[in-house]
Amino acid sequence: MHRPFQIDLRSLPLEGKDISGTEPASFFALNAEDNAQAVSPLEYDLHIEKDDDEIVIQGRLAATFSLECGRCLERFEHRVEIDPYHAEIPLEKDMTINLTDTIREDTLVALPSYPRCEDGNVRPRQCPAEGRFERAPETAAEEPESAGRGVWDALNQLN
Repeated sequence: MHRPFQIDLRSLPLEGKDISGTEPASFFALNAEDNAQAVSPLEYDLHIEKDDDEIVIQGRLAATFSLECGRCLERFEHRVEIDPYHAEIPLEKDMTINLTDTIREDTLVALPSYPRCEDGNVRPRQCPAEGRFERAPETAAEEPESAGRGVWDALNQLN
């Protein structure tokens, strides 16, 4: 079985090891109901070396995802490119270390938290819902003093 991210520390040369290739979109193990879906393979070009009590990974990661716009709910594509990529993983007593979860998580964390159509970098476009919604006020309107018992008065009575 092909496992490029499983590194046997006993056979890791002192100067490190270079790995490159692609992993299928299924590498990200996303559920069909997730707002983000991988639509391209993960591309990687990495240098892995041991540095005292940790593994240092440097290089490049890239993949394209289909995201759901938080405003109009339409799908758009966003390409994640992490270049330069850098990660440090503490060594444990195992003789083999699996970098799969680290690579997967670091790539997914690079996706926008609040995806919008206009953030798509594969086929840029304007969100069709742009300008249809007003921004919520930053703070609640001040309650006039003559409005009766306020929320804070009710809390004070509990003491």
